[in-house]
Amino acid sequence: MLPSHRLARINELANKAKIEPLTSAEKREQQELRAEYLQAFRSRFKTQLHSITVVDEEGHDVTPEKLKKSKARHKKN
Repeated sequence: MLPSHRLARINELANKAKIEPLTSAEKREQQELRAEYLQAFRSRFKTQLHSITVVDEEGHDVTPEKLKKSKARHKKN
């Protein structure tokens, strides 16, 4: 998760962009912050997916093979 001051800065730049044009330095900062946010989000989402096991009504593991392979690769790293 990004620190709250980084999220606040993302929102500050977004709000400013609605009112007036951002400088080139602010645009670059905004892009970097957004990239950092997306990387953190994707990482947390993958971790959450790796904790999921799909089970049918009879209790059998029906987790998709693609997810099982991804879990196995994640454990090796």
